[in-house]
Amino acid sequence: IGCRMCLSIFDIDPKELLQRESFYTREINEATLFGSGAIFKQAADHEVMTDKAFFEMPLLKSLHGRAWKQLGTSGSGNHFVEFGVVEIAEKDEVLGVEAGAYVGLLSHSGSRALGANIANHYTKIAKQKRRLPGEANNLAWLGMDEEEGIEYWIAMNLAGEYASACHHIIHEKIAKQLGRKPLKRVENHHNFAWKEKWEGKEVIVHRKGATPAGKDVLGIIPGSMTADGFIVKGKGETAAVNSASHGAGRLMSRTKAMQSITHAALKDELVKHGVKLLGGGLDEAPFAYKDINLVMQSQKQLVDVVGKFTPKIVKMDGTAPKPWMKSRGNADINGE
Repeated sequence: IGCRMCLSIFDIDPKELLQRESFYTREINEATLFGSGAIFKQAADHEVMTDKAFFEMPLLKSLHGRAWKQLGTSGSGNHFVEFGVVEIAEKDEVLGVEAGAYVGLLSHSGSRALGANIANHYTKIAKQKRRLPGEANNLAWLGMDEEEGIEYWIAMNLAGEYASACHHIIHEKIAKQLGRKPLKRVENHHNFAWKEKWEGKEVIVHRKGATPAGKDVLGIIPGSMTADGFIVKGKGETAAVNSASHGAGRLMSRTKAMQSITHAALKDELVKHGVKLLGGGLDEAPFAYKDINLVMQSQKQLVDVVGKFTPKIVKMDGTAPKPWMKSRGNADINGE
């Protein structure tokens, strides 16, 4: 729940990323923790942890302590925090940043164990209530006119606020060390549900791996650890339900990537693109992803590109992934 992107744009010469590489590397390493079960010994502070839902709903109350310890952590898999170069070719009125090159801080993660446990809990209830046959049971739902559906909506939105808080804590820690406030922050969920008006009726739009792209809505579509990402502005294309892709998309499964990509090939690719990788694994190697430029070309009717982000210092989880499907449940509960 609430897997999202967050980009802070700083008025700093991008040459600093190379000239002061050790400084920027240290700041990323110290700002957050990676790993499915990662927790802080000293919990961060944020108003989201005092939300009344944490104290009124038994499930959320039981998850509160662990959620606090994971506040500001980043998880595993394809989650990352990275410094890179933001290029704005010409000023866009919605983005509001002058043309030029800047230092960007980009993060990708979700609501950790809190969201995973909320999802697992209510999915189980939905399956028990609907009892659909075979694989269709995975499509079980809870209605907004049901007590459990109302509970889930409250819990889901809290998980979304929690995910946002995690990003903000990371970005604010680093901004403090940089001694700068960002010129602009762009952020969006890409795994969430929204109440929206559709043909005159209120509906629930669930974007699972999709970037909101309503008219003039800003978002971020990343590529890979070496490929460009893009700051986009939605065109409000109703045929696509005001949505666009949430990234390049995988070209091969994690298992296939681990079996077919070598460490030498990954190292060569990083050198070729001038990227310093902290952690990361073969399952997240650039070769495992589609060509982001082709993906962007295919959705030019959905979004306008208003800026580009080129990764330079990339931090990801460095632990070897578990067999993906077999360990999925435990990984989720721990807060992947």
